[in-house]
Amino acid sequence: MAHSSLSTVLLLCLAMAASAQLSPTFYQTSCPNALSTIKAAVTAAVNKENRMGASLLRLHFHDCFVQGCDASVLLSSMEQNAFPNVMSLRGFEVIDSIKAKLETMCKQTVSCADILTVAARDSVVAVRPPTCVTS
Repeated sequence: MAHSSLSTVLLLCLAMAASAQLSPTFYQTSCPNALSTIKAAVTAAVNKENRMGASLLRLHFHDCFVQGCDASVLLSSMEQNAFPNVMSLRGFEVIDSIKAKLETMCKQTVSCADILTVAARDSVVAVRPPTCVTS
């Protein structure tokens, strides 16, 4: 009986994992302007200060490097004040601003982890690479 129950639980876990796929259109119905709002805010922040693109990417890296991409780096008391992060990580105000905008549009819909991930992606696009004129 125990073997049968264990097999059933394992099969259910596999079925759930197979159906839990990432989707670039996840917020298309629940918060249609989420991605464009994030992109506009990131582009404005990078245009104001070009280094912000790298800062947002670094923020995402530090969030994902330890224990997964869960937006724990945004926790004021624990992560932001941890010794390696003090005076090292920047861009929190950009993420906070985006979250505030999205909360007015779609209350409790877009996760902080998703905002951080999309902001990092958009920051890479927003930073224009240097160009070199060749003859």
